[in-house]
Amino acid sequence: MKTATTLAFLAVMVVVAVSKSAGAATPVSAAARGDDARMAAAHAEDSPVPTPAATTSPVRETTLERVEYGRLDGRPLLGYLSRPVGVAQPLPGLIVIHEWWGLNDNVRDEARRLAAEGYVTLAVDLYDGAVATRVPEAMALSRQLTEKPAPAEDNLRQAYAYLDQAVRAPRIGVIGWCLGGRWTLRAALLHPEQVDAAVIYYGSVRAAEQELAALRMPILGLFGSKDPVVPLAMVTEFQETMRRLGRDLDIKIYEGAGHAFANPSGTTYEAEAAEDAWARTTDFLRRHLQAGPDAR
Repeated sequence: MKTATTLAFLAVMVVVAVSKSAGAATPVSAAARGDDARMAAAHAEDSPVPTPAATTSPVRETTLERVEYGRLDGRPLLGYLSRPVGVAQPLPGLIVIHEWWGLNDNVRDEARRLAAEGYVTLAVDLYDGAVATRVPEAMALSRQLTEKPAPAEDNLRQAYAYLDQAVRAPRIGVIGWCLGGRWTLRAALLHPEQVDAAVIYYGSVRAAEQELAALRMPILGLFGSKDPVVPLAMVTEFQETMRRLGRDLDIKIYEGAGHAFANPSGTTYEAEAAEDAWARTTDFLRRHLQAGPDAR
C-alpha cells in the first residue's frame, strides 16, 4: 500500500518530468556512438559476476525496498531505496546509476554499501526492467539509451524529485560506473544548480563548454590510464575546460588501470585502484553531502 506522501508525490510527477527549470539535454552525436562501440569492445570478454565492490559487507545494517519513484509513458519507474537501520534524522540522498549490465543484484548491493555510509540511496533503472547477462544484450540496451536519451533523462529528473520531495533529502548527490558514469554527468547537466555532488567512475565526460559552464556542484572523477573507452585525452580536455571555467573538479587517474576497474559487476576488477577509489568516494561524499548546514 502506498503512503499518502508517496501518492501525493506521484500525483505531480507529470509536471516534474517536463519542468523547464531542469537543464537542457545533451544531443546524441557520432562521438557518443563511438563511446558505445569502444565500451562494447572493452567488455567483449566480460560477464556480470559480482566483484568485491558488491560483495564487501556494508559497515552497518541497511534496509532495502523496491519503490516507485515516478512514472514514464504510463509505466512505473521502479528502483531500490536503501538507508541505514536505526537512523531517524533526514539523510542526504544519493542517486545510484547502474553499469551497462543494468540494475542487477550487484548494483543493489553496492547501493546498500553506500547507504551504510550515511545516505538514502536510490538505485535507478534506466533500462525499464531489463537486465543483461550477456555482452550483446548489454550492447543493445546501452545503444538504445544513446539513440533515445529523452526517456532516461526524464527518469533521472524524477529520481531527483523523489529524493527531494518524497524522501526530503537535505542534499542530493549522484554516482555511477561505466555507462552510469556517463549518465552521472548527464544527471548533473540536467540539474546543474540542484545536484550537490557528483562522482563519475570512468564515464564519458564529453560535453560542450557552454553546458559545463552551468555546473555548480563539486565533481570527483575516477579514471584508469589504460582505459580504451574513456581515453586520457578526453579526461584531460574535460579537466582543462572545468579549470578554465573555475569549477570544482577533483580528478584521480590510476596508473595502469583499465576500464571498469571498480564496477560492482564484471571480470576486470582491480583491487588496489578500486579500494583507493572507494576511500576517495566516501570522503568526497562525506565532505560535500554530510558536512555543514543543510543545502535545502
